Amino acid sequence: MAEFTRQRGKRQEDNGLGSVLDLLLANARLVLGVTGAAVLAIATLAVKRLIDRATSPRDEGDPKAEQKTLEESWPELALIKATPNPPPKQRREDLSEPLLSPARPPVPGPRVCPAPPETPRLESSPPRCLTLQEKLLSHYSNHLSVPEAQACLVLQLARSICAQLQNFLRNKCPELPFGSLFLSGPLLDGLRALTADHVHLMLPVVLDTALWSLIPGEDTVVRNPQYWMIKRTDLEYFPRGCSPWDRFIVGRYFSSNMLNETLHKLLVASINWPAIGSLLGSVIHPVVASQELKLEVKHDQVELSITLFPVVEMEDKILLAAPPEGLVENLWLESFYRAEVSALKELDAGDSGVRQCCLCILNNICKTYPALHKLAGSPLTHVILHLSAASTDWAEEDLADRFQQVLEELVGYLERGVLPSYFNHKINLFCELSEEEIDEMGFMLYRAVSEPELLLTEK
Repeated sequence: MAEFTRQRGKRQEDNGLGSVLDLLLANARLVLGVTGAAVLAIATLAVKRLIDRATSPRDEGDPKAEQKTLEESWPELALIKATPNPPPKQRREDLSEPLLSPARPPVPGPRVCPAPPETPRLESSPPRCLTLQEKLLSHYSNHLSVPEAQACLVLQLARSICAQLQNFLRNKCPELPFGSLFLSGPLLDGLRALTADHVHLMLPVVLDTALWSLIPGEDTVVRNPQYWMIKRTDLEYFPRGCSPWDRFIVGRYFSSNMLNETLHKLLVASINWPAIGSLLGSVIHPVVASQELKLEVKHDQVELSITLFPVVEMEDKILLAAPPEGLVENLWLESFYRAEVSALKELDAGDSGVRQCCLCILNNICKTYPALHKLAGSPLTHVILHLSAASTDWAEEDLADRFQQVLEELVGYLERGVLPSYFNHKINLFCELSEEEIDEMGFMLYRAVSEPELLLTEK
């Protein structure tokens, strides 16, 4: 009962204090105006809170109560100090005079030299938040450009090595009808390359079409439409030895693995790379442990990796000697790279589009994040080509929309675990990905769909 009475008396005191403050604020509105009264109200409210805490009873036995009260008062004190002084207003006795009264002549006083005018300070404006469109264009222009001098040096080195290797093969294996070596890759094919540190070296394998035929991928042992087999035909009439490539036959099929092993031995053991490197001012050595036919080139200004691919062109197919990992050694991988480059260029030329720009940005992102490495290259290209068939507007101002749409399409393909090739819908470009890899990619891209800017953050 006593506690109830004490609390009730406290509320009455608070009501009395509130009435006084309300009256004060009401009169202040007349004297100070709306702005001045608002400022006074803020300060008065802060003082009232201080008075409330000072008069409120503290819990007995709580040694931190006083400290807590003081700590809670710092915001109010800071509020009072930070409250700007209201502009001077006319006094109450001046309210009868017109607000716009004529200026009174100044009272003459001692002459004071005027102070020099202060130099105006330029306040730095806060940084402007960039849109996704601006971030993408900035990322493309600032982070994905290869210096022209570096690109020229890389191409010069690659062409010189290509010529040296061509001469060696003609002298060492004159019986094998290799075609003229040529360079390939984004740096050569007009696509804007991410870096100037990798070039493909294509080695044509010339076959007599009367002695060889292609077996579709669906009819091979792996049942994968992207892997073909090259079969030796008419052995009854044209026995072994009629074709210079018969030495690479395994079970009547041209073995891509056997050809690669022969070339690997030549690269590692037969070619005098130190002499060629000194001639070119570089250090060249083959990668012994790699299953790929790869050369590493170190120059004073650049480091270059060259990968050699034997390639067969038959029946409008481009087949690489790049069999899948495993015991199957007679398979040839169908390559769509040339068709991909041609399709992207034609589409962009037709509507001044930014498909190649979008692809370059996405490739860089996939190479930046290890979880997305296997999406770079052909998978991204085929997603953009599929999307181009549905969304025909690829102008520069729509880059952000198309970029986010590609991410959404990728998530959808990963959810299904199937990305059909643009040129052959029977081919699933995700067929060699594991469930764990698909889940990791899908989770990362699913998060990026709502915040695509996260992918542009440099790690």
